[in-house]
Amino acid sequence: MTSVSALLGDSYVKHPMKDRFLKWQCHVRQMMMRDNLGKPTDAVLPEVFLEGQDNSLGSIITIMNKLPMYSETPEMLHMARKTHDPAQRRSQALQYFSATYYQKYSHFSDILTATFQGGSQGAAQILKAAQCRLVFEAYSQKFDLLCKVEALSQSNPLYVSTLAHNRLFNPDLPGETQVLGFAPDWTQCIAEP
Repeated sequence: MTSVSALLGDSYVKHPMKDRFLKWQCHVRQMMMRDNLGKPTDAVLPEVFLEGQDNSLGSIITIMNKLPMYSETPEMLHMARKTHDPAQRRSQALQYFSATYYQKYSHFSDILTATFQGGSQGAAQILKAAQCRLVFEAYSQKFDLLCKVEALSQSNPLYVSTLAHNRLFNPDLPGETQVLGFAPDWTQCIAEP
């Protein structure tokens, strides 16, 4: 991922695999919000593989963020400030994300994000490798994405959006949270079927 991509929040690459993946992710994330009360399913929990390793480091929860021109981060921050009751906040978030949030795949960045606790060994390994494969497999669909990885600064819009999203579901998110950005190289990605 280039610094420009991270700053702009998208690779701006035109590729049919990108469109296919984003459409699928929007669909499964909306289903997750509606049918699974927002609890992450395998469709958003890819296995992480580093180059030359056959064994997964484990799975991570990925977040899809809207492109800056479609950002709804202010709305998420407002929801979080509106109440200190975690159950009420979660209920409002579920209603919000279940409605129209995931309706237009073209409004989303192709840079996925994930949060890690400060000092996470897994995050350190991924960053040291500088790239990894994220393997999503659910609902008879598989995507194997080769991604460049970068730690996002606290001022990065994707960092802010990721924390705003996650705090709606986990108000106890540690202050030392690290956010990594995963930018797929769409020419190297594989889908089955």
